[in-house]
Amino acid sequence: MSFFDKVKQGASEAAKKAQQTVEITKLKAQISGKEREIDKVYATIGAAVYRAHQAHDMASAEHEVTNCCSQVDELQVEIGQLEERIKMIRFEKTCSCGKVVALDTKFCPDCGSALGDEPKNETTVGEIVVICNTCKTENELNAKFCVSCGSGLSASGSGY
Repeated sequence: MSFFDKVKQGASEAAKKAQQTVEITKLKAQISGKEREIDKVYATIGAAVYRAHQAHDMASAEHEVTNCCSQVDELQVEIGQLEERIKMIRFEKTCSCGKVVALDTKFCPDCGSALGDEPKNETTVGEIVVICNTCKTENELNAKFCVSCGSGLSASGSGY
């Protein structure tokens, strides 16, 4: 691989990392917004409970508090979905013990639990490559020879 190809590859990887960082930052901003909404709902719950306390009728706040709790539940689910999207972007998953590990990890390093294979994110933008049949090295799609062993790459080679 020539020097310029290495620079090009490095720049491409840096651009992908930057894109991931921007995407994660946007998702974290959405999570922060949802957390602020939850704080507002908590304030609404508190106000309703206090009004009921002043009226000496706690039952009067039950309907409003129940509705607010449902809103918090919905927001928590949305936050969980956003956090899962962040994990997929980072190629991570969470064990039942709470340890965050790489997506391809088979067993948890903390508790030893078997971790199931999780589907890869459908929105992940990948690069199509040709795998050398001789040494299994990834090569660019238009490569005619393997960059590692020099073997010829056939047009019918397996690509990802």
